Amino acid sequence: MKRKGLLVLMFGLITLFLMACSGGGSSSSGEEATESEVIGDDVENATELKYWTFVELHMDFFKDAVPRWNEANPDKPIKLVAETYPYDQMHNNLLLALQSGTGAPDIADIEISRFPNFLQGEPQLLPMNEYVEPVKDKFVESRFDIYAKDDQYYGMPTHVGASVMYYNKEIMDAAGVDIDSIKTWEDYNEAGKKVVENTDAVMTTIDTADYLNMWAMISQQDSDFFNEEGELTVYNETNVKTLDFLHDQVYEQKIAELTPGGEHHAEEYYAFMNEGGAASVTMPMWFMGRFIDYMPDLKGKMVIRPMPAWEEGGKRTAGMGGTGTVVTNQTEHEELAKEFLAFAKLTEEANVQLWKVLGFDPPRWDVWESEAIREDNKYYEYFGDDIFDTLLDIKDEVNAVNITQNTPDVANEFNTNVFNNVIRQDSQTADEALKQAQETLESNMK
Repeated sequence: MKRKGLLVLMFGLITLFLMACSGGGSSSSGEEATESEVIGDDVENATELKYWTFVELHMDFFKDAVPRWNEANPDKPIKLVAETYPYDQMHNNLLLALQSGTGAPDIADIEISRFPNFLQGEPQLLPMNEYVEPVKDKFVESRFDIYAKDDQYYGMPTHVGASVMYYNKEIMDAAGVDIDSIKTWEDYNEAGKKVVENTDAVMTTIDTADYLNMWAMISQQDSDFFNEEGELTVYNETNVKTLDFLHDQVYEQKIAELTPGGEHHAEEYYAFMNEGGAASVTMPMWFMGRFIDYMPDLKGKMVIRPMPAWEEGGKRTAGMGGTGTVVTNQTEHEELAKEFLAFAKLTEEANVQLWKVLGFDPPRWDVWESEAIREDNKYYEYFGDDIFDTLLDIKDEVNAVNITQNTPDVANEFNTNVFNNVIRQDSQTADEALKQAQETLESNMK
């Protein structure tokens, strides 16, 4: 084990030991949840299952799923103790609980970039093959593959994560830009110049603390940070070109600013965007919920279109982000937990609800054109009624991404060094930064 990993584990074990000695609260996370709710507590003789998540919005999905389960299964009702924790805290404590053999919930969400940490050695998660295999051909299968090991499917996907471009049509119209005329990234930059010249907004913002956008842009070009064999490919021509492109949007094209708060999930960014600070942003379809919850003043102004291609006929999207929901091996109700998770994530109704409740592009493609999907809801009211027309237009252009146990190290290197040196400080070229990142990561991976 690397020294850093050993120190993290030792610290975590000491923390658990001190909690036990002090007679602290029952939460195994060591700190209070940011939100906690018991769903189904009004049902008699219900079996209690505990669920951890790091996304407050995911609670809404299970608030819908549990009553539907209990109505359909009166002979085996459940009550779900659902708790939301900060991202790092939840993942670190879940990993520690699984390594130590105690304290894990029955069910948990694990974000895609952290998932490889939970697949090292013998996974302390329960495979869901008996539920996945009968319906796998109805899903975007790459969404199962990213949460699998040795043909065992552990994580149940939450969405496809198709990246799109969100445009503020009010700003684009004021700039004199026809959104649908933007086909390539070159077109996009030219449109950005009109936005800067004719409005008080910038075209977009460039993250310095989240590598998701760059990942989407290189995936469009059939590149990645690892190849299919798991070999590190951070330093390659496509990746250098793409990082150069982002740098130039700020310093040469002058159509972009650094993202307030460093990433598109920051409160500073929400406020900036809500006030019309930028005309567009590239994010996956699951970001719709962030607009509705944190940028209410943009309702009716935002529209969704494909990402610009790098060349005419090129890919206009990428499958980004993701959360795999798992059943841990510490559950005392194995069959019930697995059956409930399959009900909540794999059925047709579940995938319709992923859209209706969360605004996610459901990974089960056979519901995309259903009447239920097309029913009016808050997402259509906010973004217009052509959301799924855009998704259907680009659904065959979604590349799979290559996730390894070292993916979190790549994320950390980009978010702490690469973007700081190239984008924020402008102290290194893209070529220099990615060559250095490749060498650093290779050294750490030995």
